[in-house]
Amino acid sequence: MKLLAARRLFTIVRVIARYRLDDQLLALPLPWWVRLLIALLPWRWLPRGKNPHSRGAALRLALEDLGPIFIKFGQLLSTRRDLLPPDMADELAKLQDQVPPFPAAEARARIERFLGAPVSEIFAAFEAEPMASASIAQVHAAKLHSGEDVVVKVIRPGLRPVIRQDLAWLFLLAGLLERASREARRLRPREVVSDYQQTIFDELDLMREAANASQLRRNFDGSPLIYVPQIHWDYCREKVLVMERIYGIPVTDLKALADQGTDMKKLAERGVEIFFTQVFRDSFFHADMHPGNIFVSREAPWNPQYIAIDCGIIGSLTPEDQDYLARNLLAFFKRDYRKVAQLHIDSGWVPPHTRVNEFEAAIRSVCEPIFEKPLKDISFGQLLLRLFQTARRFDMQVQPQLVLLQKTLLNIEGLGRQLYPDLDLWNTAQPFLERWMRERVSPVQLLRNLQAQAEQVPHLSHMARETLERLSQHNNAVAPAQPASSWPAKLLGVGLVVGASQHGLLLVPAAWPAWLMLAAGAFLVLRRQ
Repeated sequence: MKLLAARRLFTIVRVIARYRLDDQLLALPLPWWVRLLIALLPWRWLPRGKNPHSRGAALRLALEDLGPIFIKFGQLLSTRRDLLPPDMADELAKLQDQVPPFPAAEARARIERFLGAPVSEIFAAFEAEPMASASIAQVHAAKLHSGEDVVVKVIRPGLRPVIRQDLAWLFLLAGLLERASREARRLRPREVVSDYQQTIFDELDLMREAANASQLRRNFDGSPLIYVPQIHWDYCREKVLVMERIYGIPVTDLKALADQGTDMKKLAERGVEIFFTQVFRDSFFHADMHPGNIFVSREAPWNPQYIAIDCGIIGSLTPEDQDYLARNLLAFFKRDYRKVAQLHIDSGWVPPHTRVNEFEAAIRSVCEPIFEKPLKDISFGQLLLRLFQTARRFDMQVQPQLVLLQKTLLNIEGLGRQLYPDLDLWNTAQPFLERWMRERVSPVQLLRNLQAQAEQVPHLSHMARETLERLSQHNNAVAPAQPASSWPAKLLGVGLVVGASQHGLLLVPAAWPAWLMLAAGAFLVLRRQ
């Protein structure tokens, strides 16, 4: 194991030298002793020509040379545009994890081992040649005995030891950068590596991906907007996933879409509608919507429907984040920068001591030049990115769920503009958000909220009885000779029990006497302490 680690270190050093990444390190404000160590590296004393690559391209090529785990890391890093310069983020976004497949016989053996039966017994037909091969898994076409066409996704062998080894080197490098440079600490490299560790180990569990796909399919059951392939649960395990095979057109194949007469304007607008529906209606959004995971149905091209696959990465927002985000976006539409600043403070996205006037001025300086353009020429995703970068000056902590949201929005917007260059995302999104905000305060939604609170009553009743018992035990222990002293606690307990078990809601008038008993008991208990 130590020998393998030493070989891996040698490979990493060789790649750093080949792509002159040491030159990029020297461009950082590093301590003198770190700069001296870099300057003394052996290869720096050898004659070298001019570097033919930009810094972004050099980093991308280095990660490609280091293999699948580093490629995956670069792909994740490309989504952190709040941390990287735009030129580096753009280059890392080009990373492709198409890697040579592992042998078909090994894939077949792994499928049989995990499913516990021969492939010929499980499937009526199985194609040994993989349809696609990536850094984590590869996919084979097959047919069930029931006649349904399916795809079989199987995790690559021997990944965990390699991942752990590469992660150890990444953590080591991140730690060295944090100790050596204040600028590096601002980028929080250890936190980025930690996020990557969670993401890549999640992707190794195909049961998680299957569950995500099943939920997304249920959310859009019968919808003309998007179709999610069916999961065949009987054949799913942690390392193997079997799902319905789809025959759509890759969303990037613009010629095939045009040839079948696809309504490109409607297709682009539906992409935006799908995104906002997932974020605000369901709080469950596909966070890996790059073009390789999106297809378009061949049926009804005048009423085009998306097909989504690979649900390994899913994002969600709390109701509070949904509300604040919708209010922020609507305030943007109206150029109400004061409200945007105040919402950031109210939501806790920036510290409470932030001065609203200063934050408002900073937001205005970012947004006003952008709003001078026609709306169809404004990139919504880039605007959010600029806003997050501005908010960082006010100690805004990066919210993981917002990073995923921003990444997904950039993907959707870029794809929409590719399909239909005149896409006006603002005009498409604003009616949806306004309708969603109206529904949030509708009588039907308020009744649902009350019902959800009422469902908590049994739990509240149980808590109330436990509280009463604890208070009684406390009073008996403190003043066993004065039983009369426990009556305020009993009043508190009776209020809790009656209020919770019978009504549970402060908004219900019939519950007010019980809640008054609760308040009076609490006051007297506290007064006697």
